[in-house]
Amino acid sequence: MIKRYTISILVNDQPGVLQRVSSLFGRRGFNIDSITVGGSEQTGLSKMIIVTSGNDRIIEQIEKQLNKLIDVIQVSHLSSYPMVERELAFIKVKAEPSERPEILGVVDAFRASVIDIGSRSLIIQVVGEFNKIEAMVELVRPYGILEMCRTGTTAMIRGDNNQ
Repeated sequence: MIKRYTISILVNDQPGVLQRVSSLFGRRGFNIDSITVGGSEQTGLSKMIIVTSGNDRIIEQIEKQLNKLIDVIQVSHLSSYPMVERELAFIKVKAEPSERPEILGVVDAFRASVIDIGSRSLIIQVVGEFNKIEAMVELVRPYGILEMCRTGTTAMIRGDNNQ
């Protein structure tokens, strides 16, 4: 059964580490659905959050391969635990003045916000889990999406557990 998996990778903050991790996925024929990289709570270390799809065997193989990389400090399979995950999207939508009240109703329903208003467009900012972003995109698609950009998923285990 194919499922989405979220993996956290603590790595040395060195040039080329992102390339080595992403090329490992490519060489093995695994797709990266989403990747975010940024600083961590430890100086000199960065955290990568990778979302990929597969089955349990594939994820186990990915984790083993990642642990073989020199600059990888820790690999954690976040999807095995209750976690908090978020993604950010900016969606530029065609919005004639007569359509704006209807679009704003969708924005309010998703607890999103309008961050820019043009003469014939709106830029909507929406934050949430992957499925929330997907639902928002589908609801504004009929108005005409002019442009869209999304961050990757970032995630953390809930509660007092650390990974």
